[in-house]
Amino acid sequence: MTGTDQAGSIPRTSPLPARKRLHVITWGCQMNVYDSARMSDVLAPLGYAPSDTPEGADMVILNTCHIRDKAAEKVFSELGRLRRLKDASQGRMILAVAGCVAQAEGREILARAPYVDIVLGPQTYHRLPEMVAQAARAGGAVIETDFPAEDKFDHLPEQSAPQGVTAFLTVQEGCDKFCSFCVVPYTRGAEQSRSAATILTEARRLIAQGSREITLLGQNVNAWHGAAPDGATWGLGRLLRAMAELPGLARLRYATSHPRDMDDALIEAHRDLPMLMPFLHLPVQSGSDRILAAMNRKHTADDYRRLTDRLRDSRPGLALSSDFIVGHPGESDADFEATMALVRDVGFAQAYSFKYSQRPGTPAAGAPGQVPEAEKDRRLQALQALLREQQARFNAACVGSAMDVLFTGLGRHPGQIVGRSQYLQPIHITGSVSLIGEERAVRIRDVHPNSLSGTLVQERLSA
Repeated sequence: MTGTDQAGSIPRTSPLPARKRLHVITWGCQMNVYDSARMSDVLAPLGYAPSDTPEGADMVILNTCHIRDKAAEKVFSELGRLRRLKDASQGRMILAVAGCVAQAEGREILARAPYVDIVLGPQTYHRLPEMVAQAARAGGAVIETDFPAEDKFDHLPEQSAPQGVTAFLTVQEGCDKFCSFCVVPYTRGAEQSRSAATILTEARRLIAQGSREITLLGQNVNAWHGAAPDGATWGLGRLLRAMAELPGLARLRYATSHPRDMDDALIEAHRDLPMLMPFLHLPVQSGSDRILAAMNRKHTADDYRRLTDRLRDSRPGLALSSDFIVGHPGESDADFEATMALVRDVGFAQAYSFKYSQRPGTPAAGAPGQVPEAEKDRRLQALQALLREQQARFNAACVGSAMDVLFTGLGRHPGQIVGRSQYLQPIHITGSVSLIGEERAVRIRDVHPNSLSGTLVQERLSA
């Protein structure tokens, strides 16, 4: 705010903190991307502005993921590189480790990397300003990995930096499923849902900043059950209907889902809301009932088949993505073949597949029947070959069709504009920068290794 002195003649402004440079390195899921953006928002009032590189930064945050194998070792390797930059800054740089590795192994991080200034879990980053002050005041490391009593979303700043044409919005965190292979319940805590009012308020702000597509995020996003403005409790299907009424929003997505939480209201939302994109990431992990039971998934392969049939009946043209783990302890050749059979039966436009890796503290880590690495490699290669074949077939079937594309930015080549289809495929055309932020129909002409290309077929989509 601006004002005047008592004489009314000399304008003055409230003092602003000195500009500092902040660099955030983000690993892992879309929720980590969202968290990194919000950490930047929390630190902005302290004068921190984003920096593209860690060189010369006043603060570097490494936002970590604990899902994959050797996650901690990757963190320590990166910390070794950052230590050289911190030493070169003569102690000016604040070095912080955030996210799930910090939550799970905070004390180990400080023991092995005592030059780290701050260690914080994913539920405590709203306290970053106090941590920065404490680290500067005490001259020692600050660790915040307890699950706080307060909800961090109630303490985040209302203002946020624009995310662009497409935006992420976390609505749910934590997990109560306790799959045998997964650390998320231990690093993110129990399932918690934000209220509908706070979600809608944040969505309106994102739209005002230029976002046309919003993806609602959660560890189990379709487990969201939040307080509604009228005092009732909504499920995700009802929330999506409220989101679809927001002026200026063109597209809606959500991720990541659990098959057990896909209720009738959510399936009906896919049927009724054209704004809800016909592309769903629905992890199944395995096609073997025996392995699904060992994973504590609490659904069968046929449960998943029936669910995907219902979704496709409700929304013709809906395409699916999924996650798969091969080599879970006890997985036999027959179990793996059951996974291959499910993939052939369901068909996927896209998928993510991984070898099982032991996560300390999870039930599967000490389970008997650990599968040899060579066998896991063989199974993963076979599964990925089948999934690539399905993705290539899906993309090839798009050639000649007109697809709705939301243009998000400039391409790699002069005059090129890129966007995303309803199915999240990258699509590029030759066009004007004025298309960015617009949704237009594109005739698909060619399939490339990682994208599609085409030409505009009309000036504007019909209303």
